[in-house]
Amino acid sequence: MIRKSNPCIICMSCLLAACQTAQAPEPIIRTIEVRIPFDDPACARAAVERLGPSPAYPDTENALRTAPTVFAGVQLLKAGRILRIAREAALGGAIAACAARP
Repeated sequence: MIRKSNPCIICMSCLLAACQTAQAPEPIIRTIEVRIPFDDPACARAAVERLGPSPAYPDTENALRTAPTVFAGVQLLKAGRILRIAREAALGGAIAACAARP
């Protein structure tokens, strides 16, 4: 009994054989110089010392607990947030100045 081959199998085997004959191109090797900023902990410490200590934030746990109303508590939270945003901006500027130094 002679069995017929599936034409799909024959086609796929021809395609696989054709793919194996192609050679991969040679890889291109390049040297790239990447400059990485050097961290100077002394500069960061000096910048933080110039800024001074953190401000006295009004939204301490005790102040919020003793606030007479919810409205007064929210006012304390908003005032604390404004101070933290200003402090974070000053710290970010000082650290960016240290990173920009040659």
